Amino acid sequence: MITYSYPRLEARVTQMSLFGPSESGPDPKPVDDRRVRLQLLITVKAAPNPSEKYGETVCVAGLRTDTLRTSWVRLYPINFRHLDSDEAFRKYDIISVEAKPARQDQRRESWKPMMDTLRKENRLDTWKSRRPLLDPCVEDSMCRLNRDAQARPDAQSLALVRPSEVRGFKVTRHEGWTPEEQRKIEAYASQPDLFSGRSRTPLQAPRFKAAYHYRCHESGCRGHKQHVIDWELVALQRRLHGYSDAALAQALEAKFLNEMCAPGRDVAFYVGNQAKRVHTFSVLGVYWPKR
Repeated sequence: MITYSYPRLEARVTQMSLFGPSESGPDPKPVDDRRVRLQLLITVKAAPNPSEKYGETVCVAGLRTDTLRTSWVRLYPINFRHLDSDEAFRKYDIISVEAKPARQDQRRESWKPMMDTLRKENRLDTWKSRRPLLDPCVEDSMCRLNRDAQARPDAQSLALVRPSEVRGFKVTRHEGWTPEEQRKIEAYASQPDLFSGRSRTPLQAPRFKAAYHYRCHESGCRGHKQHVIDWELVALQRRLHGYSDAALAQALEAKFLNEMCAPGRDVAFYVGNQAKRVHTFSVLGVYWPKR
């Protein structure tokens, strides 16, 4: 168990209320479907999921940087192969892209990107350069986010939440794709690539999945268990594919618990919920600058 002490918590909460997310939640989507060019700092690349139409899709999220009031944005769908080598953009790149409001998704932060319009504008390479944008958006109550999502489906669905203590990081075997997911993979993989003419490689399920157990700062918090769907969890498993199961599980815990959540880190979790189950939040990534 890792417990954190934040001596300047009150000052940070005041700062958040002035510049970060407000209690009213995210702004409503535009009423029309005209394209809007968004500029945002990429903070989240979620693990890929099978898709019959796109093959493998990922959800990307970030903080909008071209408006006076900062706000979270979710971009979906994005083809996994387009991002697999990090050639398009990486976490903590600032990009601009034209997008339309995602009408089939009630979550206000959700937009459908036009990937051929994407441009990389800048990159924030250091925690020092990222903190002025992200620190004011850190929140302290995961409990509040849960309550709001249960009360209304279009409540805030993306956030950066600071734990008061991380109770554990549990690694378990991935059960593999469901029959429906496997059907989607096979349907997509059976079609030759229109540009190369070659068959598509099926998306492989990772060996392990993982979940954080933590408490937020709300008084009376009973704890939160949230699955990790961070791209980095899958990418690390791919890099260490030659490890035994025991060694790989140990390596995942060493990275995501012992290193990212070490006492010397000012840790917070990027969290997001599901469109079909808005009351279910997952950890999309870890924010872990040094204190």
